[in-house]
Amino acid sequence: METPGCENLQLVSFHSTSKGLIGECGRRGGYMELHNIDPYVQTQLYKLASSGLCSGVAGQVMTSLMVTPPAPTDESYDLFQKEESDIFESLKRRANSLVKGLNDIDGMTCTPAEGAMYAFPKVELPAKAFDEASAHDQTPDTLYALTLLEETGICVVPASGFGQKEGRVGFRTTFLPPEDELNSAIVEFKRHHEMFCEKYA
Repeated sequence: METPGCENLQLVSFHSTSKGLIGECGRRGGYMELHNIDPYVQTQLYKLASSGLCSGVAGQVMTSLMVTPPAPTDESYDLFQKEESDIFESLKRRANSLVKGLNDIDGMTCTPAEGAMYAFPKVELPAKAFDEASAHDQTPDTLYALTLLEETGICVVPASGFGQKEGRVGFRTTFLPPEDELNSAIVEFKRHHEMFCEKYA
């Protein structure tokens, strides 16, 4: 049944096993749903999608499990509901913990993570860090990300790769690691940032 007022709404949606609630990173599988899309356009999209590689068997099985969870009458239903709830609550805790931890670092600001498994903090860097990055033909956030990796083993993605606002420096990181590892990483983020800023002060 259509939502009133949306009878003619055209909608394309995507979902995947690695980016959804179950967060099975590395399990490549998912689907695209087309709603109220012109049949000719659907045919062309189907041809385009069919010409590419499809998920392996494991990804297809994961997708099938994702879209057909246990029914209330199934023996595994209660366990599934508990595990799904536990995962969701843990993701909320980890998201809040990471964002709070990053915001507690002088020179970092991070908005709450809503709808994705990533945090995207803004980082204030000393002027000499910009000079150092320029001398190595790098963006400042690439320099920052590389030193973070070298110093702590934490791998983040420089925000410059996402078309951010001119002059903004930052990175993208995830809150998917287990809670104990994430809490250790927050300590390392702080240690690295202080060391980096002191080095380029």
